Amino acid sequence: MTDTATPAIPSAAPAVAAPAPAAGAPLLELRGISKRFVQPVDLAGRLANLLGARNQPSVVHAVSDVDLQVRPGEVIGVVGESGCGKSTLGRVIAGINPPSAGELRYEGKPVAAMTAAERKAYGLGVQMIFQNPMASLNPRMRVLDIVGEAPVVHGLVPASGKAEYVAGLMRQVGLDPDYAQRYPHQFSGGQRQRIGIARALALKPRLIVCDEAVAALDVSIQAQILNLFLELRERLSLTYLFISHNLGVVGHVSDRVVIMYLGRVVEVAPTEVIFSRPAHPYTRALLAELPELDAVRRDYQPIQGELPSPLRPPSGCAFHPRCPHAFDRCKVERPELRRLQDGHLSACHLNEPPAPAGA
Repeated sequence: MTDTATPAIPSAAPAVAAPAPAAGAPLLELRGISKRFVQPVDLAGRLANLLGARNQPSVVHAVSDVDLQVRPGEVIGVVGESGCGKSTLGRVIAGINPPSAGELRYEGKPVAAMTAAERKAYGLGVQMIFQNPMASLNPRMRVLDIVGEAPVVHGLVPASGKAEYVAGLMRQVGLDPDYAQRYPHQFSGGQRQRIGIARALALKPRLIVCDEAVAALDVSIQAQILNLFLELRERLSLTYLFISHNLGVVGHVSDRVVIMYLGRVVEVAPTEVIFSRPAHPYTRALLAELPELDAVRRDYQPIQGELPSPLRPPSGCAFHPRCPHAFDRCKVERPELRRLQDGHLSACHLNEPPAPAGA
């Protein structure tokens, strides 16, 4: 496909100064973060190698070269299809999985170089809420212990004050403190997610990673939980990294949106820009799949093809096998994340400025 047939997508603007942080230095900063999972060659494969086979370890490139700054009090939405690496990125940020490459900085300090006391503060300051509220709660523990065990262990509250502390947290998330002696199976899905939120709040975090925190809930319950997140943000000055496959959900709560595809960031912009002036074809495709309350009949056009395997990512732009605007360059050269305007980044050859006349 030639350049003349490409759609009118905003071209890259001249380099401009980075936007001023909303509140001082970033709370969290990712520099070139990558995460790879390696599956060694099994016994049969090693025996086959002795006979001349060339079996190699399998490497899954879950996250590749992610740069991101999260400012205090900000809500950043991370969006992409299942398998794009957004949950792995959340686990790296929460300290569950160590990065394979790159640097993670918390409050300006590299996490890898922190002292034991600083590392503990980071572990307490960054908490995670998981997608499946039932699977993430111990079925043999009562709510009192699910929520109250960690703050007692870490010395945030004395054991004698655990019941009162848990009661206050339950009120904050909209649960009756009288339910503290119940087990997870005695609650509805929405109530279980509120328990998960209370457990995250128990350690007084500054940043909460919400991994598909409303995906398993009914639509009406989703709205309640999203509103709860917004109330808690205002009341407790929280910062969120909100992970979701649904742009509509993210648009309700986020200040900025990060679009990921096959482990890489392909677009970053303020939420209103993502919805009004998306620059990357993948972002446009995600927006086209959102349902609309419109009486006019609409033909839905889902994204063509399947997400490629992270074991063998495509050459060039990873999205080019599914992109309706791909041309030859997309197949051989991976586009870099470029600044289009202040606060808006996109990784697409269509966004590059045209070559000067006569070049």
